[in-house]
Amino acid sequence: MILKAHKPITPSLRQTSLVDKAFLWKGSTVKKYKKALSYSFGRDSHGHITVRHKERGSKHLYRSVHFNQTRLTDFFVTRIEYDPNRSAFIALIQQIDNNLSYILAPRGLKVGDFLQPYVSTQVKAGNILLLNSVPIGSMIHNIQFTANKKAQLVRSAGCYAQLITRNKDVSLIRLPSGERRYISNQTSVSLGAVSNISWGEQNLGKAGRVRWLGIRPSVRGVAMNPVDHPHGGGEGKTAAGRHPVSLWGKLTKGKKHEINVYIMRLFLNVDTKNNLIL
Repeated sequence: MILKAHKPITPSLRQTSLVDKAFLWKGSTVKKYKKALSYSFGRDSHGHITVRHKERGSKHLYRSVHFNQTRLTDFFVTRIEYDPNRSAFIALIQQIDNNLSYILAPRGLKVGDFLQPYVSTQVKAGNILLLNSVPIGSMIHNIQFTANKKAQLVRSAGCYAQLITRNKDVSLIRLPSGERRYISNQTSVSLGAVSNISWGEQNLGKAGRVRWLGIRPSVRGVAMNPVDHPHGGGEGKTAAGRHPVSLWGKLTKGKKHEINVYIMRLFLNVDTKNNLIL
């Protein structure tokens, strides 16, 4: 994907560079796969802030994406669309039984492509295979944790995991974070990397565009009053005068993070004895 720079006819457009969406479908989304959700980001039932720096953002309808890949049959790619709920693009596919579904669009997928899931000879971007049929070293995304369940891993724009090696029952994959994890050979994965690789390189250009995404401003503690934060107060610009703490007075540096040993037992580079990720 390429970034589109704008002519600086206003101050907010001077630094703006956004992903070029000219090739995407410009019509409406399939109606039965759109639904309205009740949004209340960062608020409890009384409307009080429970998570800072979050808000509702702009209104949009949720697109139902098909993440249970075990139920897909041979399909054609009908079109590629923008989804305001996620960083990646989505693709509308038509299966041979004429059922329509939305899937995550991988990089390199084109309108008119014909894919046959679980046919090991079709090693091309967007096809769905069992992990035991994927060639060693391949890039994969949309990975299931356990067989016959929805895909949960590697779904963000531009991300991919890599298959390192394979044993009899499990395969070792390298996740985008650098962690290496064992996954069952009977899980489904999609080949290639997720689309919209330039998503993280955008310059939004103005604070308002960040608010549309549901992100509220982050204010430094030293810029607040003493009643609002432990770092607040003082005449002029002053340091906190103590070790950095959170809004609730807890130390923010030097704390060891505990890990869930049951979940992390499948990670290769984890020291479960000392609760450390290597």
